[in-house]
Amino acid sequence: MADIYSMVIGGQNVAAAQTFEVRNPSSGEIVGLAPEASSADLDHAVAAANEAFSSWSRHSDAALQAACEAVTAKLGEHAEELAELVTKEQGKPLNGLGSRWELGGAGAWAGYTSALSLPMKTLQDNNEGTVELHRKPLGVVGSITPWNFPVMIAIWHIMPALRTGNTVVIKPSPFTPLSTIRLVEIMNEVLPAGVVNCVTGSDGGASIGAAMSAHPDIRKIVFTGSCATGEKVMRSAAETMKRLTLEMGGNDAGIVLPDVDPAQIAEGLFWGGFINNGQTCAAMKRLYVHADVYDAVCDALVAFAKSIPMGDGMAEGSILGPVQNRMQFDKVKRLVDAGKSEGRVLLGGEPGDGLFFPATIIADLDNDNPLVAEEQFGPALPIIKFSDVDDAIAQANASENGLGGSVWSKDIDRAKEIALRMECGSVWINKHGAIQPNAPFGGVKKSGIGVAFGEEGLQEYTDVQVVFS
Repeated sequence: MADIYSMVIGGQNVAAAQTFEVRNPSSGEIVGLAPEASSADLDHAVAAANEAFSSWSRHSDAALQAACEAVTAKLGEHAEELAELVTKEQGKPLNGLGSRWELGGAGAWAGYTSALSLPMKTLQDNNEGTVELHRKPLGVVGSITPWNFPVMIAIWHIMPALRTGNTVVIKPSPFTPLSTIRLVEIMNEVLPAGVVNCVTGSDGGASIGAAMSAHPDIRKIVFTGSCATGEKVMRSAAETMKRLTLEMGGNDAGIVLPDVDPAQIAEGLFWGGFINNGQTCAAMKRLYVHADVYDAVCDALVAFAKSIPMGDGMAEGSILGPVQNRMQFDKVKRLVDAGKSEGRVLLGGEPGDGLFFPATIIADLDNDNPLVAEEQFGPALPIIKFSDVDDAIAQANASENGLGGSVWSKDIDRAKEIALRMECGSVWINKHGAIQPNAPFGGVKKSGIGVAFGEEGLQEYTDVQVVFS
């Protein structure tokens, strides 16, 4: 009998009238039954968060920091439990850059965010008077999270909200709600009732997510997910003038210059594209390689990729797992088929059993092929040959997205020059996707609004008040 999970509202486990199945993408087995929240349940959760805000927002900065540190400690105590639950519902392996790595990252972000602060700034103090800038919490923050990193992204959303004196209602993806429910239960062991609440729904999150975006008592939405859904969030949030942080899709490009050592960069290129089985917003989705090293880079990348085992996430030897859900699997297959129709398959290309899709590398494509032009969000990497660096930069920038990018070269100064010409929020040199909690992260163009992480990310959870005296 599968475990039945409850919503977390006002510090209590609250059963829903109905539940929905959450299945393991590796085996298809039911992992648990998640609560099907109603609009009334959402109203209940928002009311609980609003009630808690009145006292939570008046906590001193030191008290908020201490509470966040207590949450961080609890996260560490339950890391293995949460990692196993993530693996069962998301599919990623326990090892490698899998669920244990995700929980380690979540702990690092929680700890770093706990130590941040936004003290009052004195803008003027002279015989004409004093002017102070204060950062004040917004109120109830609505968090909408995706299925690729269910715990880590929840931490990215929740911890800065708590640190700045806000309260939270979180709605995780219907594909991976169980680890978030459990995370919020753990948080509630050390937080006042109502400070963090969790509701879930099965319809792609559409009805509950839309209701959150339009809810008059939610002051901010922080969303990580697709561009299409992010646009809907923005539209429905307009009437209530919500604050928004939207981290949406990316179609990140990597540019490899002719001075590289292909064998030296192969591992970095692979994990740049295939971290979390390619199911990462800031994974490398397109690889532009100079003609002088094109064949050698292709050969080295394929050789490394062949060494990475794929299998059930609970098997200690697995490093890559399945695609998380059928909808995403079908999208990956469609785009891989498009790539196969015009390119040269170097590795993979054919679906495996169930939701397993082998790491796929397809060469000799151009910018118009759907595998290059669209975000595949899965274990497939197209490779494009170039001879002129200016042309490669133009092709890399020829996307409505602009989340991340990378340049690969022994000449760091030259790589930085190219990086500054790329239209994206983050650029890495000789690596890809290596985000960290002290560096702001966000996209340009259609990849989002606002940033996460660091002091700049913390500020997004506050309103500015200027006091003149």
